[in-house]
Amino acid sequence: MPASEPKTPAAARSENPSPQAGNLYDALAARGLISQCTETPEAMTGRLSSPVTCYCGFDPSADSLHIGNLIPIMMLARAQRCGHRPIALVGGATGLIGDPSGKSAARNMLDEAAVRRNADAVGRQLERFITFGDGPTDAVLVNNLDWIAPLSWIEVLRDVGSRVSVNRMVGMESVKQRMAADDEGISYLEFSYMLLQAYDFAYLFKAYGCTLQLGGQDQWGNIVMGIELGRKLHDANLSGLTTPLLTKADGGKFGKTESGTVWLDAGRTPVFEFFQFWRNADDADVGRLLRTFTFLPIDEIEQLEATEGAAINEAKVTLAHAVTALVHGEDEADKARDSAAKAFASGTAGPDVTGDRIPSASLDLTEPVTLIELLKTAGFASSNGEARRLIQGGGVRVGDTKAADIAATVTADDATDGYVLLRVGKKKLFRFDVG
Repeated sequence: MPASEPKTPAAARSENPSPQAGNLYDALAARGLISQCTETPEAMTGRLSSPVTCYCGFDPSADSLHIGNLIPIMMLARAQRCGHRPIALVGGATGLIGDPSGKSAARNMLDEAAVRRNADAVGRQLERFITFGDGPTDAVLVNNLDWIAPLSWIEVLRDVGSRVSVNRMVGMESVKQRMAADDEGISYLEFSYMLLQAYDFAYLFKAYGCTLQLGGQDQWGNIVMGIELGRKLHDANLSGLTTPLLTKADGGKFGKTESGTVWLDAGRTPVFEFFQFWRNADDADVGRLLRTFTFLPIDEIEQLEATEGAAINEAKVTLAHAVTALVHGEDEADKARDSAAKAFASGTAGPDVTGDRIPSASLDLTEPVTLIELLKTAGFASSNGEARRLIQGGGVRVGDTKAADIAATVTADDATDGYVLLRVGKKKLFRFDVG
């Protein structure tokens, strides 16, 4: 099938820790990061005993990745540390369709210009985590729009469609769930998504010698289809490996807060707020999060998760600092840690919260503003009802004053040194700068 030549961007050398000895499969298994694998542990360990080229795809549905994307990012970073060559694929073509995997309804479709902008932004973010360049283990950044856009519909139908079983496609879990839904089911557009992703794997094998696809557990069906297509098109011996979907200890969805998704872009999720997300992790989640999102040695993680009482807070600070440093850099992580330590060192507002690490917004108090509105503005509540429940629960403070009245308002008299500090519980705060 004809396609444009693969485009490798100019080397974007980023700071990357020195490689770690060890087998990638063993490293992932030791951290509990393997859900499914197309081969036995022994066979996969053998395959990964020599350098391979592996890839993982990222959906440009927004102009920033979020912390859920950190799991596959860490897989690529660990692969590079183990001596393999990663390919980071940004789905400029598949992003125009939308992956139905794990989705209960069709997503809003983005236009091509928006997808291109998002793809560029996602590509820049990925440079923070893996080293791109021309060396044997340097990563390659690709966009599947480069080889899918030139294809005609006839080419796709003849060369891909003729080799894919509709029976297999209908049997995929992501398709079955949507077909069983009471609404419109799944469109032909989304149904075709797996054809394009399968072709990505076959194309990357042909262009780069890529033999391993990594992804989340919800990508298993797409990965298997890509392996089959690669075998039929190119007689390729391909394999796949997925990580478990991550949930919180209480069963809730990981990566969501009262204010929504936790993004990797500081413009969407401020660094201090990002740090606090990890600092506020449930005690029962700390060990698992350290294994998944840091490069700390297993023995050190085991010591941290074995702590109890107040000592577990130090483990949470270690987690928050490590992940924040990974995403935003060591200096930003240090500032966020220091700001948090100062802000929560005492019950007083004090001058320690005036730095730019604390989430803040301007506030006009020429007229009183309801506390409910402030809680929503700060992202501590998504509705009036949720804000009322926070107040009634006794966990809301304006400065040092506990709020007890759901009808309470905040006035200029509540400001200290030009700002109003809003606290929820012991770990969340937001500064309103009074204009």
